[in-house]
Amino acid sequence: MSFTARISEDIKTAMKAKDTVALNVVRNLKSALKYAAIEKLGAEGELGDTDALAVVRKEIKKRQDSVASYEAANRADLADVEKAEIAVLEKYLPAAMSQDELVKLVEAAIAETGATTKKDMGAVMKLVQERAAGRTDSKSISTEVAKRLS
Repeated sequence: MSFTARISEDIKTAMKAKDTVALNVVRNLKSALKYAAIEKLGAEGELGDTDALAVVRKEIKKRQDSVASYEAANRADLADVEKAEIAVLEKYLPAAMSQDELVKLVEAAIAETGATTKKDMGAVMKLVQERAAGRTDSKSISTEVAKRLS
């Protein structure tokens, strides 16, 4: 089942279950996916799974930023809504990579690229991001690469 087909099915499921939070989140995700597809491929384009996962991560990041803002403003009620939306979105991400897997991947990429200093960080980051295939975020990768190249 394609990513967009899964989204459509999840909209139907949320409607039947009368789950308004999930329904709103999935509808917004579908809209964001369509907008990204139009921006990248034109009106009739459809994003591949890799690009769709990037959109999901972007939506999660938006909500994480909102949670931080709401918590700083002592608005726990709004932060809880955003956290619930993040939980719905996380169902669309692949299983997260463990720290050990990430370390092995970073070390292999450093060995393959021959990186020795922080100047080589970009090449290592690019290789690790390709191989991680959306199973970890850029911040985690960056932190791990920086540790190894310092």
